[in-house]
Amino acid sequence: MNEYCFKCLNYAHSNYLMCAIHPSGPPQEPCPEFELSPQEEQWQPEGAAFYNGELIYQPPALSYEERLELLEWHPLFTGRCPNCEMPLHETEQPRIHWDCEHCGWKDDSL
Repeated sequence: MNEYCFKCLNYAHSNYLMCAIHPSGPPQEPCPEFELSPQEEQWQPEGAAFYNGELIYQPPALSYEERLELLEWHPLFTGRCPNCEMPLHETEQPRIHWDCEHCGWKDDSL
């Protein structure tokens, strides 16, 4: 099965058959019978999307525990350095980089 089989008009959408013309997959690449399905929405795997014709998988979402941990230690939410617990003063412009001037801790998430 090539990367365009699931975009084809003849794709069977089955775990047992590839397509109506070639049940076990195309005999060669590119498939000579490939025909883009115009009336159906283009199928894509869950957690992925097409950008410029290329299938891109989305990064996994944070779990509940990971989100809670982020809320408990990141200076954006606590206002304190996670290393030395010194308060980080708010700036007039919203911060992009969270760096502690007391202990040298730097946020490397960006």
